[in-house]
Amino acid sequence: MTENARTGTGDRAGALTNWARTVTFTAREHHRPRTEEELAALVRDGVRVRVLGSGHSFNRIADPGPDGVLISTAGLPRTVDVDTAARTVRVAGGTRYAELARTVHAHGLALANMASLPHISVAGSVATGTHGSGVANGPLASAVREVELIVADGTAVTIGRGDPRFDGAVTSLGALGVVTALTLDLEPAYEVEQRVYTELPLAGLDFEAVVASGYSVSLFTDWREPGFRQVWVKRRTDRPAVDFPWAAPAAGPLHPVPGMPAVNCTGQLGVPGPWHERLPHFRAEFTPSSGEEIQSEYLLARSSALDALHAVDGVRETIAGVLQICEVRTVAADPQWLGPTHGRDSVALHFTWTKDEAAVLPAVRRLERALEPFDPRPHWGKVACVPSAVLRGRYARLADFRALVRSLDPAGTFGNAFVRDLLGD
Repeated sequence: MTENARTGTGDRAGALTNWARTVTFTAREHHRPRTEEELAALVRDGVRVRVLGSGHSFNRIADPGPDGVLISTAGLPRTVDVDTAARTVRVAGGTRYAELARTVHAHGLALANMASLPHISVAGSVATGTHGSGVANGPLASAVREVELIVADGTAVTIGRGDPRFDGAVTSLGALGVVTALTLDLEPAYEVEQRVYTELPLAGLDFEAVVASGYSVSLFTDWREPGFRQVWVKRRTDRPAVDFPWAAPAAGPLHPVPGMPAVNCTGQLGVPGPWHERLPHFRAEFTPSSGEEIQSEYLLARSSALDALHAVDGVRETIAGVLQICEVRTVAADPQWLGPTHGRDSVALHFTWTKDEAAVLPAVRRLERALEPFDPRPHWGKVACVPSAVLRGRYARLADFRALVRSLDPAGTFGNAFVRDLLGD
């Protein structure tokens, strides 16, 4: 059975696209198995196999190529098994965070953090290094304690913390196998209040103080002028309040993108709410946008944040005309070999561009030249022009990852052009 990443179905992959309809997959077939036995058979029979999560990637990381098979795990049983005593949850890889969060919260437990979108799948998110925000909060992969995969020969493999392969197995770009389930750490449920501030100047910015003012902090700007149009500060109500003297409170609820309706966004104005209704920027029951966009993101050492922001400000006349919004967040270091925050506390510079590739790509290249002194690591699911040969030098454990891929997938079943180019195969 096949299914379009958005809504449609058909017997062939056809015009299957990502969520934003900026990538049309070239796979010869698209399958949605209903059981792990069906999934294992598809993997064993496949020459090239890639897995499609929620379709929120903006490049060809999920495309197996014209001789390949694209598999969705959304048809597998939607397991969400909470162990309240151990404070863990075992969740099917195709489950979306919104569904996971509701179930976990019903048991009085919580995830430590969430991404801005609750609509994305768990396996796809951790495999690409997706993250939320907070100076002490690692990427979503940091909550994973065990990953379950169907590998190239169709057998099931479980890799947990303590296994020497673990730090290569979570943020794995889909190169090791099909992730059927993950076990995540939980903690007691908590509430969060969210306040938005407007017009934070770049001149004289105390970046460290600003990003430490909440449990999760996001700065937004269109780079048409220096500084930030909005700052979103999320505070856990079980943590002390921190003053925010650098900008004025917003008069009412706002959307990060000017002109978009704030009704799509999570509660603001300091009204407390459950963790899963405040940590994301967007409400689970609303589509966050129409998909008329291209996205890029770069993660670099947090110690270079202010210099990097001034470097972006130096090219704002080039990028502002094709930019919808830029979000700046912090992410704590993570040990995952291919995690964009591997080994360094990071600042993430996220760019939501207009949906005009011909106009956007030159701006992306100019932006990357400005950021080059800071050794930025692009988000694995976003648009970037950094050559793979350069990226290889930014991941100290890439050779270990390459060896892990060859041990679990010697024939390259889960390899595609994206992965082979990165690994140098």
